[in-house]
Amino acid sequence: MQPSIFNVQVPVAERNEVFLMNTFSDAQLLVSPDVTVLLDRIAQGEARFNTEERETVEALIEQGFVVESGDAERAAIAEYFTNVREDTEQMKVTVLTTLQCNFACDYCFQGDHGDYNKFAAKMSLDTARQVALWIERRLDEAQPRKFHLTLFGGEPLLNLPVVYFLAERLWDACRARGVRMIINVITNGMLLTPDVVDRLHPFGLNGVKITLDGDRDTHNRMRPLRGGQGTFDKIIANIRRVADKCRISIGGNFDESSVDSYPALLDFLKAQEFADKLGGVNFKPIIREGSTAGIPLTARAAESSAKNPKHILPLTPVAANGTPLKPLAGTCMTSAGAGNGSTCDSCNFAAEKMAFLQHETRSRGFSTPDGVHNGPCHVHMKQAHTIGPDGSLYACPGFTGEKALSTGHIDDRKDPRREAAREKFDYLAPWKSCGDCAFLPVCAGGCVVASQAQLGDMNAPTCHKQSFESALITLAHDVASAA
Repeated sequence: MQPSIFNVQVPVAERNEVFLMNTFSDAQLLVSPDVTVLLDRIAQGEARFNTEERETVEALIEQGFVVESGDAERAAIAEYFTNVREDTEQMKVTVLTTLQCNFACDYCFQGDHGDYNKFAAKMSLDTARQVALWIERRLDEAQPRKFHLTLFGGEPLLNLPVVYFLAERLWDACRARGVRMIINVITNGMLLTPDVVDRLHPFGLNGVKITLDGDRDTHNRMRPLRGGQGTFDKIIANIRRVADKCRISIGGNFDESSVDSYPALLDFLKAQEFADKLGGVNFKPIIREGSTAGIPLTARAAESSAKNPKHILPLTPVAANGTPLKPLAGTCMTSAGAGNGSTCDSCNFAAEKMAFLQHETRSRGFSTPDGVHNGPCHVHMKQAHTIGPDGSLYACPGFTGEKALSTGHIDDRKDPRREAAREKFDYLAPWKSCGDCAFLPVCAGGCVVASQAQLGDMNAPTCHKQSFESALITLAHDVASAA
């Protein structure tokens, strides 16, 4: 008998209590300090307890805070990840209808602001028909109870014929199989109209996610049209027109130049008549490679730093002794760790600002993720797929366009390169290098896209531990306040 390796705790001084959480069982308790002392005694091998202590120990066992052994728990977490991967309850498919976009956000993964739209892939209706057939075959194989279709891009609404075709065709396919279908759209909001919502609503439209990068002036700087015009006012007007028709969630991407504008954005949203219609608000940091305090740049990083705007958060992962590792480029709040929680010099900033924005968001009455319950993400699920505009299959939207990492094609062609990529994802398990990190069940080893892009190894974990710890403190005080 020993305490779970997935126990985390936060002292709540104002209540003279401790917030206990187990990230595997998701049990959350407010307890007296005596209980943490009891856990320490168990860790030291003590097994003799009085009647009251024995009752407490039994409750801790039931909640997952005390387990039989570390080996048994490691076997249980391995089984958990296997079950996550093999689960057929739901099928999730993200379709990129196009890589074209009408915006020129300098941090966008397309990374082009000139003539990109002339060459960016756009799904044809013929390809969309093949996509539908491929999904129908997967539905017959997996027989899920629920099917999630996410329409993404580029800007997905630049290809409305494909959007409408897939919604209608797959709705009929799901209805014929007794499968519940849900549609979500991720859009910049410029082309979102009541007509679009009305057209999709009969086919399971669940929600629309729109990005606002700060207050009006900041957003217009960060997310202009390709001609340089601002987009904030048009997006707000469009939200106002559809807020009564579907659930709207707001996302945002901040850097060190824009983060302080978000409270003003939240105040603005709170004052709008559609404020109570917003389903959620969530902001995340933008991080690109660049110079870092006290750490010399590599030649590649120095060149990139000269090209990249100064407002992009710099990020160079460092080992425990401060030695710089390979710089990251375009990842979000990521540190290249060796499984033991190694850090980067920007993570403190990201964690601090994430906690700040979560507090600001909640204080205005908006729902936002707690920052602890984050994963595992879809890349670890066999029944989660991403389909590019040309019909190529990927394990995650972040790999779209990287042909070497395509895991297949909707025509089921046999391609040795794609087969080799698929096998890599079949055996994906970066969490195995994370040791006994308490956040392993909700992190699963971090962002696989970052691991592959920056380290060349998708099985090398990227560590978000500082952000999890910061979010845990916020969660602890939220639970205490509600108690």
